[in-house]
Amino acid sequence: MNYTARKILLVEDETDILLMERKLLIKEGYESIFTASDCGQAMKKVADIQPHLIVLDIMLPDGNGFELYQSIRKITDAPILFLSARDEDADRIAGLGLGADDYITKPFLPEELLLRIRNVLIRAYREDNEASQDVLWLSDTMVDWGGGMVCRNGKDVMLTAKEYQILQKLAENRGNIVTIDCLCDTLWQGENFGYENTLMVHIRRLREKLEKDPSNPKWLLTVRGLGYKLVK
Repeated sequence: MNYTARKILLVEDETDILLMERKLLIKEGYESIFTASDCGQAMKKVADIQPHLIVLDIMLPDGNGFELYQSIRKITDAPILFLSARDEDADRIAGLGLGADDYITKPFLPEELLLRIRNVLIRAYREDNEASQDVLWLSDTMVDWGGGMVCRNGKDVMLTAKEYQILQKLAENRGNIVTIDCLCDTLWQGENFGYENTLMVHIRRLREKLEKDPSNPKWLLTVRGLGYKLVK
């Protein structure tokens, strides 16, 4: 999925913040950014443009963001990211309890907003991603083949060239054992002798990027005496 081609609607009544958000997304490469400053405008824009993602402020001049969310849900299932200056647990729980895809509080780092928007788009349009084979999903962990990175817990981590090669080889044979010799041959073009320990180091570091608990891996398993496999 080319997530930057998706239509995004920003609903925010503070002009400075709205302009900042729009400028930030345009700079990041997003091509279709729409804005609204109150509930009435937001409902009209949702109906007219059918956005792929809505960034919705909770405090609006003509209504409550939570109530607007419920109205929006009657006409679209597009993912919604709540944005608010209020940092109370009750608000966060209420927003997520309604079914919102994420929640971010002001003030926020520009990089955090961009990352959350991208991650929501990727999760929401996951079928598109899988169909294009641009990404690999391991539960909530996403491997972006094109970008050569892993996204887990909202954080992007770059893969090294060797880690990328290992993971690609395992993904090509997902569910089956890939022998140590085969992996060494992939990495060092036939010069396998003496590289087993180095391979183990790469596997360990790869698990740290893929697994919630690298010491007890769920996805990248060791098959003792034979090699490794990526679980389906």
